[in-house]
Amino acid sequence: MPQLLGLVLIGAAAVAGFKAIRRVVGNIADEAQRAASKARHQHAEAAGMKDLGNLELDPKSGIYKPREG
Repeated sequence: MPQLLGLVLIGAAAVAGFKAIRRVVGNIADEAQRAASKARHQHAEAAGMKDLGNLELDPKSGIYKPREG
């Protein structure tokens, strides 16, 4: 019986540890994504480019234009 209790405690600790690691990794990924976005924005400003947002293909002309709306 004590072995079963020990296994339950080890399992609970493993689940808690996995959730904590997953949360930390998620925070790091979010921070990296924000930093990359900021770097792209700064690079575009330095190069004198304007951010057009999402583009869509105009079927008549075959040219990509900023999405309306």
